[in-house]
Amino acid sequence: MKTDIEIAKAIKMQDIEDIAAKLGLKEDDLHKYGKYIAKLPLRLIDDKVLNNKKLVLVTAITPTPAGEGKTTTSIGLAEGLNRIGTKTTVVLREPSLGPVFGIKGGAAGGGFSQVLPMEDINFHFTNDIAAVEKAHNLLSALIDNHIHNRQNTLDLDPRKVIWKRVMDMNERSLRDIVIGLGGRKQGMPRQTGFDITAASEVMAALCLAKDIEDLKNKFGNILFGFSFDDKPVYAHQLNAQGAMAALMKYAIMPNLVQTIEGNPAIIHGGPFANIAQGTNSLIGTKMGLSLSDYVVTEAGFASELGAEKFLNIKCQYGGLFPNASVIVATIRALKHHGGVKSNMLNESDPEAVSRGLQNLEKHIENIQHFNISPVVAINHFTDDTEEEINIVKQKCESLGVRVAVCESWAKGGEGAIELAELVKQEAEKCTTCFDPLYDFNWDIERKLHTIATKLYGADHVEYTVKAKTQIENFKKLGLDKLPVCVAKTQKSLSDDQNKINRPRDFVIKIREFEIAAGAGFIVPVAGTIMRMPGLPAKPSAEKISIDNDGNITGLF
Repeated sequence: MKTDIEIAKAIKMQDIEDIAAKLGLKEDDLHKYGKYIAKLPLRLIDDKVLNNKKLVLVTAITPTPAGEGKTTTSIGLAEGLNRIGTKTTVVLREPSLGPVFGIKGGAAGGGFSQVLPMEDINFHFTNDIAAVEKAHNLLSALIDNHIHNRQNTLDLDPRKVIWKRVMDMNERSLRDIVIGLGGRKQGMPRQTGFDITAASEVMAALCLAKDIEDLKNKFGNILFGFSFDDKPVYAHQLNAQGAMAALMKYAIMPNLVQTIEGNPAIIHGGPFANIAQGTNSLIGTKMGLSLSDYVVTEAGFASELGAEKFLNIKCQYGGLFPNASVIVATIRALKHHGGVKSNMLNESDPEAVSRGLQNLEKHIENIQHFNISPVVAINHFTDDTEEEINIVKQKCESLGVRVAVCESWAKGGEGAIELAELVKQEAEKCTTCFDPLYDFNWDIERKLHTIATKLYGADHVEYTVKAKTQIENFKKLGLDKLPVCVAKTQKSLSDDQNKINRPRDFVIKIREFEIAAGAGFIVPVAGTIMRMPGLPAKPSAEKISIDNDGNITGLF
């Protein structure tokens, strides 16, 4: 079997004007980036038609380190829906260079279910993430410049600056650093650090903004520190929002590309789901709904992370009403949750699959909490046996949940037709069925208790003294009515990555909060999750190379 990049290179791509024409667009509607990529102006969004279209969310069971093919399934489902005559656009997040060079390699789908041009999408793309990085670090520079050159007229306490810098790379050594060393001319020494760009509040704000004016307002509302007498200090007090928004002039426009089968794909924004909201931009989703009848989109990691944030935060802010959801499961992931070691996952083990079904059942329950009937997609691998597959099918049938084997990795849209038909049937039955899990006006503790007990399966939530103090401060600042965007491990339903399958009788421990007042949410930090990942022992970067003709190899 060819590698993903070999398959991608063998495809003759269509000019982007031809892809745009399938959405009813003309060349004058496009801001082209070469032959195969274009940006779409926001004027193409039509809010009046959004609720007449169908929105399908793809999520997954608790992932294993190798990933379970959620993006591959999302693309395949869009291909399948187009094959059965449903005008569909897949809307995805942009890949971060951190994971591309880290564990997973490329992040544009796989096999015969990819978005193209695959290499460009994985490497820099249209520089949206670079623009996010620059806008974020501009505010960082303005903060330290104010302390150094303006005699600190805002009375900003350098010890209480909570705004770090960002870079789009996994770099653990930059988590905690000291800046300003070298004498008075180099600035005031203070402790700070780096987050990965996908965790930036600028990225979060981009993905929840309605237009450039709204984005500018969000930037102005960024709370970056506190004064010596504990008053909040905002970006608008530095007049930072205008220049930051100017850097996002083109980054705010979603990107149009194509699938292997020549169907439209929109890719925009890239927050992680374990440390941010984990979904593509609201603008990108609305663009897809404006231009097609169905949109297939995904949310990062599993239902208790990306899907929860998509449904509770993005949909409530954006007025979106999802009509169906797909839960991606793999036989090997179920065996992992059934206790099988990683080097044995390719061996047939029906009993382990049966044990691991507790994890799938919990994620089914999670989606049902939002009054949506999920469809389970078994992402097929060549080592899967019929006996193992039938165990999953029988479990889904006993729960009254529809299930299909998806072979889009090997067969493209043809391998996702059964899944597409089931999803369409479920979506057509649901018009306004969606019901959020909580109201923004609830207090912070109630919102967190609801998420932790209903979606994680925890007994209750515990808070450190620091976290309790922060909650009281949020109330004083009038920020307690914002939604919560929990940062926790993606490897478990709990906040302990070692508790696989469906853990029970556990407590979620909130060690502290971070604030994203500009983006519009607060971030409870659970367990030991980091906002700057590190590279693994054998990073994917070691396999990637390029020759004199510009041919890239090793990208998954």
